[in-house]
Formats: sequence, structure tokens, C-alpha cells
Amino acid sequence: MPTFSFFFLVLISHATITFSRPPLIKISEATRWNSTRRQLGKDACRTGNPIDDCWRCDPDWETNRKVLADCAIGFGRNAVGGRDGNLYVVTNSDNDDPVNPVPGTLRYGVIQEEPLWIIFDQDMVINLKEELLMNSHKTIDGRGHNIQIADGPCITIQNVSNIIIHNIYIHGCVPGQNAMVRDSTKHYGLRSKSDGDGISIFAARDVWIDHCTLANCHDGLIDAVVGSTSITVSNNYMFNHDEVMLMGHSDDFLDDKNMQVTIAFNFFGENLVQRMPSLLHVQVTWRERLTGFEDWKSWNWRSDGDMMLNGAFFTPSGQKSPASYIKASSMVARPASYLTSMSPQAGALNCQDEILRTPESYGLSF
Repeated sequence: MPTFSFFFLVLISHATITFSRPPLIKISEATRWNSTRRQLGKDACRTGNPIDDCWRCDPDWETNRKVLADCAIGFGRNAVGGRDGNLYVVTNSDNDDPVNPVPGTLRYGVIQEEPLWIIFDQDMVINLKEELLMNSHKTIDGRGHNIQIADGPCITIQNVSNIIIHNIYIHGCVPGQNAMVRDSTKHYGLRSKSDGDGISIFAARDVWIDHCTLANCHDGLIDAVVGSTSITVSNNYMFNHDEVMLMGHSDDFLDDKNMQVTIAFNFFGENLVQRMPSLLHVQVTWRERLTGFEDWKSWNWRSDGDMMLNGAFFTPSGQKSPASYIKASSMVARPASYLTSMSPQAGALNCQDEILRTPESYGLSF
């Protein structure tokens, strides 16, 4: 896998450009642009999915969007995104300028220095000219609209922290080329050709990817590499792709042995080939080594009905019948037969009329 031009980003710097203030609004004003939108109904509540049960039962979820930041589970549970900042409304799906982003565009919002909770004022298909480099403490929240990032370079989360990406349909991602790309209001630099991932997590931490639909990208749909950690990938729907998900840079990159990733409630759909996911140096594969086992043996590790092939094995640990599970660290294992009842909740949701956004409901066919 080609690596990103990390050194170019550091060594080639340019003068800071002065930007006007982004379009920020108070939370109380956020619902004025569509106050008649239907809310998720009570029938969507109490699914047994602790993430969805945390926010979807609130009829005022749109006003209380930032509650989502307290709903993550697993290793990425501390990813607060832009919870502590203002709302930024994306009003312009065109005019993507990788070096001098236009106010109102998605790129302009994600490069700002302050925390921002990014939302959208209408349905959008965003075609990026180069990879979208995110700054720390950002949430991209597509709830309430059909938001697609498609047919161009897609999202890169590199050397940053506290990122939430929620309810976005990401497809048709292609490699970015050798180009100048801005990653903050203070800096832009030369990027080499990117991999063409849907979401690339590179040397980043505290990242949560939830309720996204991903398909048909050049390389991986979601790849986490080069020392990335504290990540949760949940409730996503993935289909029509070859190399789906890679956790770890390579067998020789030993820093990834400290990577901590939770993958929960995802639906691996039709026409997927491999890497569901591919795991390099992940904790579950080496937790029984003499060194370090004391740290993990009390965790609740379970396998229910899994078939072990080609020398694979699994050793349960922790309490055999725990009375309760803390959402941040463990969940009750369920047999595969439960997938038929849980999978309809995966992927980007249509929060306007309470149905799952399938590829057909986006008006697309694959």
C-alpha cells in the first residue's frame, strides 16, 4: 500500500491565508431551515443496539444533535468530534477548491482550527477534486439529508484526533493526484498520490465512523494504519467492493501492535470479496502472550457459534455470566442468526421518513 506524503506535508509550507468566518449558527437556530421535517418515531427505539438506543428515541434529535457524541461504544468512545464547538452548515456542494476552500463548502468546514459540528442544509452529492484532509475536533453529521461523497478522492483523517463521521454515503472513491491540498487554515502542502480509500485513518486517534454506507472504492472502504488507535467502526453498511477494511499498515510496522479498534453492528453486504476485516497486530491475536496477558484476561471476550478454520482459535476470558456490561468496554455476544433482525439498521439512515437508505433509495443502481 502506498503511503501518504507525510514528510512533504511537514517540509513544504506556505503562507497562511486569511479566511472569513465560516457560516456558524447557534444550536437553537439550527432547525429553522426545515422545522417541518419529520422526526424518527418511537417504533425505531429500543433495538438492543446501544448506540442507536442512545439517541434515536429522542423526538427532538435534530435540535439535540450533539447528544450523539455521548453515544459511542468501544475504543473510540472518547471521540467527541465537534461537540464543544459551533454548528457549521454546508450550503455549497460545488466549487471544491483544495487550496483555498470556499466558505459554505464541506472542505472549508473541516480545515478550521476550532471544534465544529458540521451539518447540511439540503441533499447533496459532493465530488471532491482532491482528498478531504480533516482537522481535529470535527463532526460530519449527515442526518436528515441524503449526503453523498462520490466519484472523486474521499476522506483522509491523518495526524489528527476527535473525529466523528455519521450518516454519509461514500462511494466511487478514486486516488488523489500529486497536488497541493490544505489541511488547516494555517498550512497547505504537496500530497503524493493517495490510495483511493473511502475513509483513510492514518496516524490518528479517537475516531468514530457510524451509520455510513460505503461501496465501490479504488482501495479500501475503511483503512486504519500507521499507529492509528482508539477507533470505533459501527453500524456501517458495506457492499460491492474487493478489499473492504484494513486494520494495520503491514506485518513489519510494529507500532500498529498498539492499535485498539472496535468493529460492531456493521453489515458486510453483497459482492464483498476480502478483508472483512484484515487485522494486523490487533490485540485479540496477541493478548495471550506471556507479556501483557494480565492486562486483558479480565476483559469479557466471547465467541458464539463461530467456526475456527486453518488453525484459528479463540480463548474466552472474563466473567462467564456477567450481570451487566459497560457500554464502553464490552457487549454481549450474539449468534449469527441475529443478523437478520439487526442488519436493516446498518448504513446511512433516512431520518426524515424512518426507513433505511438503501442504494435504491438514493436513486442509484450497482
